[in-house]
Amino acid sequence: MKKIILTTVIFAGFSCLTAQVGMGKASVDGDAILDFPLSNAGIILPIVDALPTGVAASNGTFLLDKTDNIVKMRQNDLWVSLSDAGNLTGTMPNTSAEQGGGVIIGAASSPAQGVLVLESASKALVLPKVNDPVANMKSPIAGTVCYDTVSKTMAVFDGVKWSFWK
Repeated sequence: MKKIILTTVIFAGFSCLTAQVGMGKASVDGDAILDFPLSNAGIILPIVDALPTGVAASNGTFLLDKTDNIVKMRQNDLWVSLSDAGNLTGTMPNTSAEQGGGVIIGAASSPAQGVLVLESASKALVLPKVNDPVANMKSPIAGTVCYDTVSKTMAVFDGVKWSFWK
């Protein structure tokens, strides 16, 4: 009898699971696959030595290009600049050897290659929300991105200044 009750509880728990993740919060806003709370912190993009090509250059990829210090996004199979040339002062390069294939949320596997890959046909990434990042993020690092709740734009820090995208 205990096995039947335990099995029922386990299956009931699995039926409540979704592919949505709230970082530092109990629930997600809307249809987010990954959602962050209102804070004074953003996501720091990977700083790459060379732009990915081939399969590794999936549309929707965001990174900071070390060759010109510009935050870029892959769109329509082209790299689009999201900032002016910045400065990597204050960043600490990762000198350890990469291991594994990264983390995939929303699917068991993905053809995309990245440190963090979000796969969903119906859910999106909700960037960390910051009220006026220029005033409230005291020491942003090059490659920081967030959603500015005051200007209602995506804010991108290139190491020198913020750029805002609608």
